[in-house]
Amino acid sequence: MALQAGIVGLPNVGKSTLFNALTAAGADSANYPFCTIEPNVGIVPVPDPRLERIHTLIKTQKIIPAAVEIVDIAGLVRGASKGEGLGNKFLGHIRAVDAIIQVVRCFDDDDITHVDGDIDPMRDIDTIDTELILADLESVERRVDRFRRAAKGGDKDAKLHLAVGERLIEILGTGTPARAAEWTEDEWKSVKDAQLITAKPVLFACNVDEDGLAEDNDHVRAVRAHADKVGAEVVVLCAKIEAELSELDPAERNEFLAEMGITEPGLNQLARATYSLLGMQTYFTAGEKEIRAWTIRQGWTAPQAAGVIHTDFERGFIRAEVYTLDDLETHKNEAGLKAAGKLRLEGKEYVVKDGDIMHFRFNV
Repeated sequence: MALQAGIVGLPNVGKSTLFNALTAAGADSANYPFCTIEPNVGIVPVPDPRLERIHTLIKTQKIIPAAVEIVDIAGLVRGASKGEGLGNKFLGHIRAVDAIIQVVRCFDDDDITHVDGDIDPMRDIDTIDTELILADLESVERRVDRFRRAAKGGDKDAKLHLAVGERLIEILGTGTPARAAEWTEDEWKSVKDAQLITAKPVLFACNVDEDGLAEDNDHVRAVRAHADKVGAEVVVLCAKIEAELSELDPAERNEFLAEMGITEPGLNQLARATYSLLGMQTYFTAGEKEIRAWTIRQGWTAPQAAGVIHTDFERGFIRAEVYTLDDLETHKNEAGLKAAGKLRLEGKEYVVKDGDIMHFRFNV
């Protein structure tokens, strides 16, 4: 599924260093603003220990994890909504993604300059939020003007878009992002139709130094408190260490993690959090050739899930054979699952659960 999360933040907060570690794409992360002019896109695997658990019982030739697309977007500065820096271009890139990973600098380092001088993550978050809100406000005002005449003519859809737009102007005018307001289902469809940046879900990635990994510092605690208020998730990592880890082979990486007392790279947590942020979930197929994690939207039915493999699977869907990992581990193989009545046959109305292991029957 071509859903993307964009990495945003002020210049020099560690966005490109983090992106490089995630994707090994080699984006320029030099210590000056606007080093990333065009958005870099990378495919990031989502670590999932369930794949190895399946593999212990079903031997296969290869294992394919789920993945997310991450876009590294150049740094915003105060005034971006009015074209400061490369603001208009950057805002366009943010508008094109489905979710936002806001990297927040939560470390002190005199050798790495900050565009506003000192380190204040809440000020940085406010700067980004303000610019995105101002950009959305300008967009909504144009949208309201466009629908006002059609609404006067009695167009039902135009009336809805106009009412939502006028409410958005009030909400955004108070400095509140669109996602923070309460909307009916129809109203939210109108908000999404407006393609507003502040309607997108947000994840805060706190970039700390090595000492900040052991215990939250004051900067991280401030970000966590803010995230709790706005219903966002927080991932704490050290982009510098993640970049070093990404250059090591697996054995060296595990040794490095053990020395630091870390169970897994912070990027694993970030990838999983981003996957969830995008509203994704996973089902598995397992056989001799491959064990694979497939990405679907939460709430999708079995035929929709089958369509991710191939559109013919959805069109010709007959049924799905479904079992759970826990049951596989209990009964060891498909023969044992069948004998225990744990291999279920599900039809077109079945809503796929995260972690289902599935095999589809279909007509060509």
